[in-house]
Amino acid sequence: MIDREQHVFLNDLLDLPQPTALKALYDAMDNDVRNTGKQTLVARLVESAGRARPLLILIEDVHWAEGVTLAHLAALCVAVAECPAILLMTSRIEGDPLDRSWRAAIRGSPLVTVDLSPLRRSESEEVAQHLVGASSPFLEDCIARAEGNPLFLEQLLRNVDEDARSEVPDSIQSLVLARMDRLSPPDKLALQAASVIGQRFGLDAVRHLLGKPDYDCGELIDHHLVIPEGDGFLFAHALIREGVYGSLLESRQQDLHREAAAWFAGRDLALRAQHLDRAGDEAAAFAYREAAEAQASVYHFDRATVLVERGLEIASDDADRSALSLLLGQLLLDSGHVPEARAAYETALKATPDDAQRCRAQIGIAACMRITDDEFAPALATLDDAESIAHREGLMEELARIHHLRGNLYFPMGRIDDCLAEHQKALIAAREADSPELEARALGGLGDAAYMQGRLRTLLDFANRCCEICEREGFGQIEVANRPMLGVARMFLNEIERAAEELKDNAEVARRIGQPRAELVTRLAAAMPLLELRRYDEVLVHVTRADAIVEMLGTRRFYPENHWTRAQILLDQDRRAEAESLLEEAMQICRETGIHYMGGCVAGLYAMVIENPQHREEILEEGEAVVRSGSPVHNATGFYRHAAEDCLRRGEWARAEDYAAKLEAYMAAEPVPWSEFICARARALAAYGRGMRDPETMAALKSLSDQALRDGLLDARQALEKALSEGG
Repeated sequence: MIDREQHVFLNDLLDLPQPTALKALYDAMDNDVRNTGKQTLVARLVESAGRARPLLILIEDVHWAEGVTLAHLAALCVAVAECPAILLMTSRIEGDPLDRSWRAAIRGSPLVTVDLSPLRRSESEEVAQHLVGASSPFLEDCIARAEGNPLFLEQLLRNVDEDARSEVPDSIQSLVLARMDRLSPPDKLALQAASVIGQRFGLDAVRHLLGKPDYDCGELIDHHLVIPEGDGFLFAHALIREGVYGSLLESRQQDLHREAAAWFAGRDLALRAQHLDRAGDEAAAFAYREAAEAQASVYHFDRATVLVERGLEIASDDADRSALSLLLGQLLLDSGHVPEARAAYETALKATPDDAQRCRAQIGIAACMRITDDEFAPALATLDDAESIAHREGLMEELARIHHLRGNLYFPMGRIDDCLAEHQKALIAAREADSPELEARALGGLGDAAYMQGRLRTLLDFANRCCEICEREGFGQIEVANRPMLGVARMFLNEIERAAEELKDNAEVARRIGQPRAELVTRLAAAMPLLELRRYDEVLVHVTRADAIVEMLGTRRFYPENHWTRAQILLDQDRRAEAESLLEEAMQICRETGIHYMGGCVAGLYAMVIENPQHREEILEEGEAVVRSGSPVHNATGFYRHAAEDCLRRGEWARAEDYAAKLEAYMAAEPVPWSEFICARARALAAYGRGMRDPETMAALKSLSDQALRDGLLDARQALEKALSEGG
């Protein structure tokens, strides 16, 4: 009935544990994608079942539904419009949630609203005849008193049937109390206990509240107050339950709620918290935090957020408010609501009297600052404050997070040695804290640092170790962020086709699970091997999608990379003016947002389209200065490659060889096939350009051309083939 990829959503809906592979996938998913996936699954089940026979789906009391449930109902409404099914929902008029925005969400699906008016006289008589016949002398009084309310009429008639001598009560509340008074004391207490548990209740819970392990609900069923439902019971109507509950003194309500909370401890943390809340117990705020953490652990972030917000409403001391605000910050950050998350962390920071909580709040604030891309300095200062607390309090997990986050801040700033040192410290702290999650994060950070140093084999090792832990433990979010580095490393090892395919697959996974930042990084990386392969249509698919993500996230520092990619295609198509315009804009954005990330790469290519000699020299000097001051490997290798190519095209043979030597020196710690090829190619073409046509030079050109064809370096092969053709 469902696709294999929908199994992960079915497990969630059925509260089944996820297998490790699916756990990693679900962990990596954006929360909106999880909710949409569950909605799509239910729609698929309805459609499949509807093919076998028409369906009637009944959902009662939607006036109690919260936002996520209402979204699921809207999706279900759309689904039944496309198959032989009817969705029937009931709601009280007061608080009816199916408002204008909900109706917009059902996208024009057929919807009929039936307002149930009071029963007509003839209809009331028909109900009365069905229930008690025509013999009761109180029949007319019951019909008149009910005023067309079917529930009231039914309960009045039931009451008359029990004791024909009684007076007719004048309200449902009075009626319920009258019927309760006719119960035996144990049954009356049981009904009251059940009303505290809720509209639906289990017999074991009632027995616990009564302290009577052998009690059964037979009398309550016989009196039509409750009805069996599944392995539990249901009040015959919500208003009956409300009438019974309202009959309890407040002190008795609180005592029973406290007992109910004890019953639900270890069974349902959310219900435990709600019962403590109703009991006015000061432990309720902490219980809401525990319940929210449990919901968050199974990725029900919307439910967790509702629980946290209620906890904050009732929290009476600073410690509870701080802890709940910290959790709210994490939930909002995981859901992508960065400004709101930062506000929650700042609330926690102001509220907390505890240094450990203060440290965690500062880490959260710094994490929010990092995402906005323009607050690196204040983020580092915030982490410095947090680190002093973590050292003093011996908080190893927090230290691991601090060092990892600081290393991630140093990465786009071009502070290579600092980035490496911080991630090394993060790994030590993670292992001391015995945290596989933090160890995986630290290994990913060390891979980033190796990338910045041009050590691609080391990058491959760290990225593999990181992904192995993620696969074993189900850390999908960490894996999806680090797996692109495997493709990047493979490209520099001249596994061009494999890199292109892996990065394409990674990008699609990131898109499917709703992780736009991971998707952006992956698509930017995927363009690199595809440029080598000259598969420009595929390049533009990645770049177009990357531009849309940059626009959505507001991360301008990634625009230059897309401009640089497009400019290479334009140059190959001899559209130099368009390429120059793009590269000029890219260079300006690099200067504004952080030149160490992409400035060298852009400068090298920009020099190739500049006709003014002085301007060209200024750009080349700027690019080389960026590389010397510390840049990620793509920035350095891109600059040296483009600069050498520019010199080859202009006949500056010695200078081309000089740039090749600098690239070789940059990669000297860990030479890789890609850089070795680029350097050898520059030297062979420079020799040919000087007029050398000897067998040794031509053989070198032929060998390099064959290697380029074999490895997929088709863009670099063009000049080699041209030289071989001209040289005979």
